Amino acid sequence: MTLHKEGTASIIIVLLVAGAIMGLSYSLAADYPIVIALGWLVSLFLVIIILQFFRAPSRPVSPEEGVVLCPADGKVVVIEEVTETEFFEDKRIQVSIFMSPINVHINWAPVSGLIKYVKYHPGKYLVAWHPKSSTENERTTIVLETANQTEVLIRQIAGALARRIVHYAEEGKKVVQGGQVGFIKFGSRVDVFLPIGTEIKVTLDQKVKGNVTQLAQLKKD
Repeated sequence: MTLHKEGTASIIIVLLVAGAIMGLSYSLAADYPIVIALGWLVSLFLVIIILQFFRAPSRPVSPEEGVVLCPADGKVVVIEEVTETEFFEDKRIQVSIFMSPINVHINWAPVSGLIKYVKYHPGKYLVAWHPKSSTENERTTIVLETANQTEVLIRQIAGALARRIVHYAEEGKKVVQGGQVGFIKFGSRVDVFLPIGTEIKVTLDQKVKGNVTQLAQLKKD
């Protein structure tokens, strides 16, 4: 299993904690096998949880113009027409994907294109499915412009457990569909804002996989 670079510090901390638990178990309860067994179970549980959270599966993509891939693993919790106020200031179709702690937490570029806009916003830590989380939580907004000048906005949103959003996007640089654009730690959500008229390929409550599930088909000029 490949692990993501963002997990290095967290994995080291958990390994140290697990080692401390085992050390205490043997030093303070050497005559109580059940306590030592419990220490092993707790340590193993912590290590497994942290390793599965920072797993980094390989999902190669053959970029395809007009196709919008899901930027994250999770469940579709919102599909609606909204007014996007940060960048577009007009009507867009919003599709939101909730990422639970057991999902892969890498965020991928749903389309190939030029990175036109990147902005990080500090904020609150409301639960990721809260209606105001998109505008009040810690978040990062990234706008990609495709070859045919269609703009797609991706918003990484921290949840109640997430306390750090990482993004790799830089304005003026190009990104290829399927390339990593960021990572969110410990529960979160990703919103995608698409032009009105885009054909949405997912449904509410559908479980999706980043770089695998087709999210939408952009309208042809």
